[in-house]
Parts: sequence; structure tokens; C-alpha cells
Amino acid sequence: MRRSVLGRSWPNAVAVVLFIFFAFPVYWMFSTAFKRTPDIISKTPVFIPFNGTLEHFKTATGADQFWEMVGNSFTVTLIAVAASLVIATMAAFALTRMKFKGRKGFVLVVMVAQMAPWEVMVISVYMIVRDNDMLNSLVPLTLFYMMMVLPFTIWTLRGFLAAVPKELEESAMVDGCTRFQAFVRVIFPLLAPGLMSTSLFGFITAWNELPLALVLNKATGPGTAQTLPLWLTSFQSTFGDDWGATMAASSLFAIPVLVVFFIFQRRAVSGLTDGAVKG
Repeated sequence: MRRSVLGRSWPNAVAVVLFIFFAFPVYWMFSTAFKRTPDIISKTPVFIPFNGTLEHFKTATGADQFWEMVGNSFTVTLIAVAASLVIATMAAFALTRMKFKGRKGFVLVVMVAQMAPWEVMVISVYMIVRDNDMLNSLVPLTLFYMMMVLPFTIWTLRGFLAAVPKELEESAMVDGCTRFQAFVRVIFPLLAPGLMSTSLFGFITAWNELPLALVLNKATGPGTAQTLPLWLTSFQSTFGDDWGATMAASSLFAIPVLVVFFIFQRRAVSGLTDGAVKG
């Protein structure tokens, strides 16, 4: 009995320790954003800001170009994720429903692209964008963000499509649907978990990406094509040692990711596990 109790207890204890280890920095960031400056610089840690303030958030949102950076980040991220979903859905459909020469080779290329670290290709990407006179623009940033999340999206959706019986599509076509109508009405609704999981992954990847934005979009000033991660790197140099405003800006940057995660978490987790074992 003692062994069984111990066997049930230690996984829970490890989970609690890991949760505290990963969650505490996030809590400290949000709590610091609400603390008054004396509490932030106090030698005695203040874990709960009972007398909180919103002044740091006003400082962050009132900074130059903050809302412009927010718009840039949302534009780049949403377009990249939407484009990757459209292209990946068509590619996954071709890989699972059509037989063509080089299909296995294409799947291998997708796997290699998923494993390749994008950081080592930053210089080559910079040269391509520079030679096409597209530096300091959201267009190349959007295209490369889409390419970053595309392999994972194709691989996951391929597993979901492979799990859908062909007979469902054939039955819809026998009833008078075209192949496109059969896909939209029968297959596409069954891809919801996969679409949610890949959308979540793509959103987090594109929203948090820094190296490409740092290399391709250095220009500052009105009309700049910088994104929020790049703007945050210069926030401390702008406001000095105002840690409250820095944490407030970081909290505002993290909120969209947290909101998307909490909305999609249940379907996204099932989508990741199902897509990994099917097909």
C-alpha cells in the first residue's frame, strides 16, 4: 500500500515543482507591472502588490510607436498563420489523397525543413531581402514567418487527413458534391482540432520571433516595420531603469499569447497528440 501511495504521489509532486518553476517568473512579471516603484526596488521582496498601480501600464502604452508596433505584430502574425493554414491544408490533401511522383521525397523535405534551425539561415535571408530592396518592410517578414510554421502545419494536418476515411469523401461525391464541396462539407469540419493546434503553434512562433525582425527591420521612426519583440529590446534604453514600465510592456506583449492559448488549449492539445499518432 505504501508503494502504491508513493507511486501516485511522486508524479504529482514533480508536476507541482515544475509548475512553480515555470509559472513563478510569469507571475513575477505580472505582479511587478502592478507594483509601485518603492516596492520594486525594495530589498524585501513584495510578492503580492496590495497597493497596486496602473501607472506603469500607462507609461508603456503611452510610449512612442507602441500601438504601431502592436498593429505590425498582429498584421504579420495573423497573415502568416492564415496563409500557412491555407497552403498546408492543400499540401496535406495532396499528400494523403493523390498519388504523384516524388511524394515521399516531398514528405522528407518537409521533415528536414521542420528540423532545420532558422537562426543559421538569417544571413542568407537578409541577403535575399536586401538584394530585392525589401528591407524594413512587413512583406518579407510575413513570408518568412509563414515558411517557418508551414512544415509543422503540413505534417500535422497530413496526419488528420490520413485518418479521415476516403469513403466519406466518395459518398459525398456520389450524392452530387464536387471534390471541392466534399472537402469543404465533410473533411474540413473534421480538421478543426488540427487547425486549432497548428494555429496556436504558428501564432506563438510568429508573435515571439525576434532574430529575423532584428536583422530585416532595423529602421526606427514613424512608419517603421518593427514588431513588438524588437520594440521591447529598446524599451529599457528608452525608459532607463523603470522596471515597472518594462514589466508592464512585457505583460502586454504576453497577454495575446495567453488569451489564444486559453481559448484553444483543450482542442489544441488533442490536436497535437492525434496529429502525431495518426497517418
